[in-house]
Amino acid sequence: MTSQDSKASPDDASTETIKQLRDSFFYGSRSNLNFKFVSNLTDGEFGEFLAELFEALESAVNDGDPATVVETINFWQVEAHAGKHVGESTFQYQYDDIPIAQLSKPLSECRVVLLTSSGHFVEGADPEPFGVVDMTQHQAEARIMEFLKETPTLSSIPMDTPADQVRLRHPGYPTKAALSDHRVNLPLEHLQALVGDGTIASVLPNAYSFVGAASQLKLKKNIAPVWADRLRDEGADLALLVPV
Repeated sequence: MTSQDSKASPDDASTETIKQLRDSFFYGSRSNLNFKFVSNLTDGEFGEFLAELFEALESAVNDGDPATVVETINFWQVEAHAGKHVGESTFQYQYDDIPIAQLSKPLSECRVVLLTSSGHFVEGADPEPFGVVDMTQHQAEARIMEFLKETPTLSSIPMDTPADQVRLRHPGYPTKAALSDHRVNLPLEHLQALVGDGTIASVLPNAYSFVGAASQLKLKKNIAPVWADRLRDEGADLALLVPV
Protein backbone atom coordinates (compact mmCIF):
# COMPACT_ATOMS: atom_id res chain seq x y z
CA MET A 1 0.00 0.00 0.00
CA THR A 2 1.42 3.39 -0.96
CA SER A 3 1.32 6.45 1.24
CA GLN A 4 -1.35 7.83 -1.10
CA ASP A 5 -3.44 4.68 -0.66
CA SER A 6 -3.19 4.93 3.10
CA LYS A 7 -4.76 8.39 3.15
CA ALA A 8 -8.41 8.47 4.09
CA SER A 9 -10.82 9.73 1.48
CA PRO A 10 -12.82 12.93 2.18
CA ASP A 11 -15.87 10.76 2.76
CA ASP A 12 -14.11 8.54 5.29
CA ALA A 13 -15.70 8.98 8.72
CA SER A 14 -12.23 9.06 10.28
CA THR A 15 -11.63 12.47 8.68
CA GLU A 16 -14.82 14.03 10.04
CA THR A 17 -14.22 17.30 11.84
CA ILE A 18 -16.09 18.41 14.94
CA LYS A 19 -17.90 21.01 12.83
CA GLN A 20 -18.95 18.35 10.31
CA LEU A 21 -20.20 16.22 13.19
CA ARG A 22 -22.22 19.12 14.61
CA ASP A 23 -23.63 20.07 11.24
CA SER A 24 -24.65 16.50 10.44
CA PHE A 25 -27.50 16.79 12.97
CA PHE A 26 -28.89 19.85 11.13
CA TYR A 27 -30.66 18.19 8.17
CA GLY A 28 -27.47 16.26 7.42
CA SER A 29 -26.52 12.59 7.48
CA ARG A 30 -27.56 12.32 11.16
CA SER A 31 -30.52 14.68 10.88
CA ASN A 32 -32.31 14.86 14.23
CA LEU A 33 -34.65 17.75 14.90
CA ASN A 34 -34.26 17.27 18.66
CA PHE A 35 -30.53 17.92 18.42
CA LYS A 36 -30.17 20.17 15.37
CA PHE A 37 -29.33 22.98 17.79
CA VAL A 38 -25.78 21.62 18.23
CA SER A 39 -24.90 23.09 14.83
CA ASN A 40 -25.05 26.53 16.49
CA LEU A 41 -22.47 25.61 19.14
CA THR A 42 -18.76 26.21 18.83
CA ASP A 43 -16.45 23.19 18.93
CA GLY A 44 -15.65 23.98 22.56
CA GLU A 45 -19.31 24.37 23.52
CA PHE A 46 -20.14 21.14 21.74
CA GLY A 47 -17.47 19.39 23.80
CA GLU A 48 -18.90 20.83 27.01
CA PHE A 49 -22.40 19.74 25.98
CA LEU A 50 -21.26 16.17 25.32
CA ALA A 51 -19.32 16.01 28.59
CA GLU A 52 -22.33 17.24 30.58
CA LEU A 53 -24.70 14.98 28.65
CA PHE A 54 -22.55 11.90 29.32
CA GLU A 55 -22.35 12.80 33.01
CA ALA A 56 -26.14 13.26 33.11
CA LEU A 57 -26.65 9.91 31.38
CA GLU A 58 -24.37 8.23 33.93
CA SER A 59 -26.43 9.73 36.76
CA ALA A 60 -29.66 8.59 35.09
CA VAL A 61 -28.35 5.04 34.80
CA ASN A 62 -27.30 5.02 38.44
CA ASP A 63 -30.39 6.58 40.02
CA GLY A 64 -33.02 5.93 37.36
CA ASP A 65 -34.01 9.59 37.17
CA PRO A 66 -33.74 11.17 33.67
CA ALA A 67 -34.39 14.70 34.97
CA THR A 68 -30.74 15.73 34.74
CA VAL A 69 -30.55 14.57 31.13
CA VAL A 70 -33.59 16.65 30.25
CA GLU A 71 -32.24 19.69 32.09
CA THR A 72 -28.87 19.40 30.32
CA ILE A 73 -30.43 19.18 26.88
CA ASN A 74 -32.80 22.08 27.58
CA PHE A 75 -29.97 24.24 28.91
CA TRP A 76 -27.83 23.76 25.83
CA GLN A 77 -30.77 24.30 23.50
CA VAL A 78 -31.26 27.71 25.09
CA GLU A 79 -27.54 28.45 24.88
CA ALA A 80 -27.45 27.44 21.22
CA HIS A 81 -30.52 29.38 20.14
CA ALA A 82 -29.76 32.50 22.19
CA GLY A 83 -26.77 32.29 24.54
CA LYS A 84 -24.01 34.55 23.37
CA HIS A 85 -26.33 36.21 20.84
CA VAL A 86 -28.62 37.78 23.42
CA GLY A 87 -28.53 41.55 23.07
CA GLU A 88 -26.40 41.47 19.92
CA SER A 89 -27.71 43.44 16.97
CA THR A 90 -26.41 40.72 14.64
CA PHE A 91 -28.69 38.04 16.11
CA GLN A 92 -30.90 37.12 13.15
CA TYR A 93 -34.06 36.52 15.19
CA GLN A 94 -33.96 39.82 17.07
CA TYR A 95 -36.47 42.47 16.03
CA ASP A 96 -36.51 46.08 17.18
CA ASP A 97 -40.16 46.82 16.43
CA ILE A 98 -42.07 44.22 18.41
CA PRO A 99 -45.73 45.35 18.40
CA ILE A 100 -47.47 45.39 21.76
CA ALA A 101 -51.15 46.31 21.75
CA GLN A 102 -53.10 47.06 24.88
CA LEU A 103 -56.48 45.39 25.29
CA SER A 104 -59.43 47.76 24.90
CA LYS A 105 -61.61 45.66 27.20
CA PRO A 106 -61.18 43.21 30.11
CA LEU A 107 -59.90 39.74 29.18
CA SER A 108 -63.15 38.25 30.46
CA GLU A 109 -64.99 40.17 27.73
CA CYS A 110 -62.64 39.23 24.89
CA ARG A 111 -63.28 36.90 21.98
CA VAL A 112 -60.09 34.90 21.35
CA VAL A 113 -58.68 33.12 18.32
CA LEU A 114 -55.93 30.51 18.43
CA LEU A 115 -53.09 30.90 15.91
CA THR A 116 -50.21 28.43 15.92
CA SER A 117 -47.18 27.88 13.69
CA SER A 118 -47.26 24.16 14.48
CA GLY A 119 -48.27 22.85 11.04
CA HIS A 120 -51.56 21.24 12.11
CA PHE A 121 -54.44 20.65 9.72
CA VAL A 122 -57.68 18.68 9.67
CA GLU A 123 -57.93 15.29 8.01
CA GLY A 124 -59.27 15.81 4.50
CA ALA A 125 -57.99 19.40 4.32
CA ASP A 126 -54.29 18.77 3.71
CA PRO A 127 -52.65 21.99 2.43
CA GLU A 128 -50.52 19.72 0.18
CA PRO A 129 -47.27 21.73 0.22
CA PHE A 130 -45.66 22.02 -3.22
CA GLY A 131 -48.61 20.09 -4.61
CA VAL A 132 -47.49 16.86 -2.93
CA VAL A 133 -50.36 14.62 -1.82
CA ASP A 134 -49.94 12.92 1.58
CA MET A 135 -46.44 14.30 2.17
CA THR A 136 -44.80 12.47 5.07
CA GLN A 137 -42.95 14.12 7.94
CA HIS A 138 -39.69 12.66 6.60
CA GLN A 139 -40.35 14.13 3.16
CA ALA A 140 -41.13 17.50 4.73
CA GLU A 141 -37.86 17.53 6.66
CA ALA A 142 -35.95 16.75 3.46
CA ARG A 143 -37.49 19.83 1.80
CA ILE A 144 -36.86 22.29 4.62
CA MET A 145 -35.11 24.79 2.36
CA GLU A 146 -38.10 24.89 0.03
CA PHE A 147 -40.45 25.51 2.95
CA LEU A 148 -38.29 28.42 4.06
CA LYS A 149 -38.88 30.11 0.71
CA GLU A 150 -42.57 29.25 0.39
CA THR A 151 -45.53 31.43 1.32
CA PRO A 152 -47.21 29.65 4.27
CA THR A 153 -50.77 28.38 4.00
CA LEU A 154 -53.21 29.14 6.79
CA SER A 155 -55.17 26.02 7.74
CA SER A 156 -58.57 26.37 9.41
CA ILE A 157 -59.26 24.00 12.31
CA PRO A 158 -62.79 24.01 13.81
CA MET A 159 -62.62 24.27 17.60
CA ASP A 160 -64.71 21.11 17.98
CA THR A 161 -62.46 18.95 15.77
CA PRO A 162 -61.98 15.49 17.36
CA ALA A 163 -58.36 14.75 18.24
CA ASP A 164 -58.28 11.72 15.94
CA GLN A 165 -59.03 13.96 12.96
CA VAL A 166 -56.14 16.35 13.57
CA ARG A 167 -53.02 15.87 11.46
CA LEU A 168 -49.57 17.41 11.69
CA ARG A 169 -46.60 18.01 9.41
CA HIS A 170 -43.71 20.40 10.01
CA PRO A 171 -40.11 20.33 8.75
CA GLY A 172 -38.69 22.47 11.52
CA TYR A 173 -39.24 20.73 14.86
CA PRO A 174 -39.59 17.20 16.33
CA THR A 175 -43.30 16.40 16.12
CA LYS A 176 -43.53 13.25 18.25
CA ALA A 177 -44.80 14.99 21.38
CA ALA A 178 -47.43 16.96 19.47
CA LEU A 179 -48.52 13.87 17.55
CA SER A 180 -49.08 12.00 20.80
CA ASP A 181 -50.99 14.92 22.32
CA HIS A 182 -51.99 17.79 20.02
CA ARG A 183 -52.69 19.99 23.03
CA VAL A 184 -48.93 20.50 23.30
CA ASN A 185 -49.14 23.25 20.68
CA LEU A 186 -52.79 23.18 19.57
CA PRO A 187 -54.60 23.87 22.88
CA LEU A 188 -58.19 23.72 21.64
CA GLU A 189 -59.53 22.18 24.85
CA HIS A 190 -57.60 24.62 27.02
CA LEU A 191 -59.22 27.60 25.35
CA GLN A 192 -62.66 26.05 25.67
CA ALA A 193 -61.98 25.52 29.37
CA LEU A 194 -61.08 29.21 29.73
CA VAL A 195 -64.46 30.08 28.27
CA GLY A 196 -66.11 27.67 30.71
CA ASP A 197 -64.54 29.27 33.77
CA GLY A 198 -65.13 32.83 32.56
CA THR A 199 -61.50 33.77 31.99
CA ILE A 200 -62.35 34.75 28.40
CA ALA A 201 -65.73 35.52 26.87
CA SER A 202 -65.63 33.23 23.85
CA VAL A 203 -63.50 31.80 21.06
CA LEU A 204 -63.79 32.04 17.31
CA PRO A 205 -65.36 28.94 15.71
CA ASN A 206 -62.05 28.13 14.02
CA ALA A 207 -58.45 28.00 15.16
CA TYR A 208 -55.68 28.50 12.61
CA SER A 209 -52.34 26.85 11.98
CA PHE A 210 -49.49 27.20 9.49
CA VAL A 211 -45.96 25.91 9.01
CA GLY A 212 -43.72 28.40 10.76
CA ALA A 213 -40.68 27.29 8.77
CA ALA A 214 -41.19 30.04 6.21
CA SER A 215 -39.68 33.35 5.16
CA GLN A 216 -39.80 35.36 8.39
CA LEU A 217 -39.41 38.69 6.62
CA LYS A 218 -42.25 37.93 4.21
CA LEU A 219 -44.37 36.60 7.06
CA LYS A 220 -43.82 39.70 9.14
CA LYS A 221 -44.21 42.37 6.49
CA ASN A 222 -46.69 40.94 4.00
CA ILE A 223 -48.61 37.98 5.39
CA ALA A 224 -49.19 38.69 9.10
CA PRO A 225 -50.99 42.04 8.46
CA VAL A 226 -53.41 40.31 6.06
CA TRP A 227 -54.07 37.53 8.54
CA ALA A 228 -54.56 40.06 11.35
CA ASP A 229 -57.18 41.92 9.30
CA ARG A 230 -58.92 38.62 8.56
CA LEU A 231 -59.10 37.65 12.23
CA ARG A 232 -60.38 41.08 13.20
CA ASP A 233 -63.06 40.81 10.52
CA GLU A 234 -64.07 37.47 12.02
CA GLY A 235 -64.60 39.17 15.37
CA ALA A 236 -61.42 38.39 17.31
CA ASP A 237 -60.42 40.81 20.05
CA LEU A 238 -57.09 39.10 20.56
CA ALA A 239 -55.10 36.15 19.25
CA LEU A 240 -53.37 33.51 21.33
CA LEU A 241 -50.13 32.95 19.44
CA VAL A 242 -48.46 29.57 19.89
CA PRO A 243 -45.04 29.76 18.23
CA VAL A 244 -43.06 26.60 17.52
